[in-house]
Amino acid sequence: MVRVGLTPERLTRAGAELADEVGFDQVTVSALARRFDVKVASLYSHVKNSQDLKTRIALFALEELADRVASALAGRAGRDALAAFADAYRDYAREHPGRYAAARLRLDPETAAASAGPRHAQMTRAILRGYDLTEPDQTHAVRMLGSVFHGYVSLEMAGGFDHTAVDPKESWDWMVDSLDALLRNWTTS
Repeated sequence: MVRVGLTPERLTRAGAELADEVGFDQVTVSALARRFDVKVASLYSHVKNSQDLKTRIALFALEELADRVASALAGRAGRDALAAFADAYRDYAREHPGRYAAARLRLDPETAAASAGPRHAQMTRAILRGYDLTEPDQTHAVRMLGSVFHGYVSLEMAGGFDHTAVDPKESWDWMVDSLDALLRNWTTS
């Protein structure tokens, strides 16, 4: 019997909230059932298993982050676009650590292709068009930006910058300025 009010969408959103509270690795169908005060079996008409739930949360987080980044990018170009993209990414990770971790979940190729993941790459490429990069340099730059932003955010969230006098935001802005300078002066090898 399907419990009134429980839907895959509602469970996904609740799972995303749970991920932010306890960590994405701790999200299970059992934990979600406890949240709704229902038996685990009652959720299986909505989600197949914990992996299905985690995949749904990952897709939700990718979509939510893509929407946030798209909104931040609207009407911007060059360094302003790069900074807006970077700040939206960092802010999302800081506000939603569990969802951010979910967005990093490895998806099968078909699911990944149908997700908002390609939107992220398209938005990054749109920023890079302002720097006049051609292939394969554009692909290298997409990977570089993703790596730098993810690396910084991961270190910051793990407390890696807690023990210095320099404000992490100051370093973040310095990094964005450095990336902008690098991209403006990119030379093909």
